[in-house]
Amino acid sequence: MASLPRMTTVLVVDDETNIRSIIRAAVESDGGTVFEAATAASGLELARRERPGLVVLDLGLPDMDGLDVCRSIREWSSTPILVLSARHSDQEKARLLDAGADDYLTKPFSTLELQARIRAQLRRARMGPVPGGDTPVSTSGLTIDLARRSVTRDGNLVHLTPTEWDLLRALVSHAGRTMTHHQLFDTVWGRHHGDAQQYLRVYVANLRRKLEADPLRPTLILTEPGVGYRFELPGEPALT
Repeated sequence: MASLPRMTTVLVVDDETNIRSIIRAAVESDGGTVFEAATAASGLELARRERPGLVVLDLGLPDMDGLDVCRSIREWSSTPILVLSARHSDQEKARLLDAGADDYLTKPFSTLELQARIRAQLRRARMGPVPGGDTPVSTSGLTIDLARRSVTRDGNLVHLTPTEWDLLRALVSHAGRTMTHHQLFDTVWGRHHGDAQQYLRVYVANLRRKLEADPLRPTLILTEPGVGYRFELPGEPALT
């Protein structure tokens, strides 16, 4: 029987002790390591600290809806998310996938199916790490960590406004690829109307002043004239 890659870590977020025990036994028998959380808050903290290879997430958590947990993880990580739920509707499944889940397993489930789905998701995890999230971006004394929502320069915290942070997160999570003015405008401000270029010009200038060694000769946040902006990872060519 196939087993998990060595050193695979799985985070289980479920408030039912017996379910966590079943999943732990299934993962460990396949050669993986398990971290457990009974609440959304502790699960998100473990996800940020341990950076697991896969998350098994229950929808019915006591402190936060599983959909919101899924969206939160997707802000900074590409790790596969396998959702557990007693709900069966197609609409619910669609909402989960739209929120960033990779697969859906309905309770009750068999151990063999659980193991197979975990292995399948790990095989399919080909999209690579989200820059700044799965691995913090570091260059010339600047460190951007999307998971911890922090930016530091030479060890000192760089203060960003909420809008500046949302813009930086959008750019970093798509590093190497140009995001158009309208894509950024919609992602950060949630608008489809307005002067996207003017809004972005102001906030990009603010970010460059705070992040670039020389804001007049930026090397991180680059302008694609007439199109948008691109965050360039240090030492890596742009993706096309």
